[in-house]
Amino acid sequence: GAPQTATFTADMPLNRERVGVGLQLYGDKAGVIQEAGAFASYAFRIKVGTKSTLALGLQAGASSYQANLLEVRTSPDNQIDPAFASNISKILPNFGTGIYLSNDKAYLGLSVPRLIKNRLSEYNVGDYRSVQARHAYLAAGFVVGLSPVVKMKPSMLVKYAEGAPLGFDGNINFWFADRIALGASIRRNQFSTWSTYTTDALVGMLEVQLTDQFRFGYAYDRTMNGLQSVAPSSHEIMIRYEFGFGRSRILTPRYF
Repeated sequence: GAPQTATFTADMPLNRERVGVGLQLYGDKAGVIQEAGAFASYAFRIKVGTKSTLALGLQAGASSYQANLLEVRTSPDNQIDPAFASNISKILPNFGTGIYLSNDKAYLGLSVPRLIKNRLSEYNVGDYRSVQARHAYLAAGFVVGLSPVVKMKPSMLVKYAEGAPLGFDGNINFWFADRIALGASIRRNQFSTWSTYTTDALVGMLEVQLTDQFRFGYAYDRTMNGLQSVAPSSHEIMIRYEFGFGRSRILTPRYF
């Protein structure tokens, strides 16, 4: 009964890496709500130094949103709640934008993947409106060498959603011989004031660069908030393969 998420992404450079194109497919299922979508992305890259690049990106696509609200039991005697009187099935077009500054040692990015606030339901009461909320993400990280065979990669992600607490992820990974990475992450959310945060989860991470083209990753997410009794943990698996290796100079492994 836990939420399930699956994603597939592909990206490639064009025009001597001045342009980047990508594709994202995803599926989400949480309770009676299911969403699946496809988005294409385009980025124009500008050299801002000998090793640094500024990328300006756009993405566009659509998702299929389904909510089987008739399956929800709203009261002990199952009286019909008007908000749950019918199922919802919608196609939701959207687009987003972002900016990304990076080199081979560090990165900084800001993005808003969904700009259109699509209405999810036609049922409205007072100020209540069921719409998609905009989310904004600020990400940053860098890599520093601790020894000839050990590299440290700290990173952070700040998440903002309209009507929700501010979220923060702090991560640290250690790469050994550019082949194996071990890391940990903490996820926190703003509770009521700017200085009050709650710890949502602790995460352990493993990445293995099996070959120059193939990478495998695993993460174990341990819930620490009030949902611990019903959703104590989750597992995430990542597989990455890089085509065309050797045709041009490519940094391996890709830290970002």
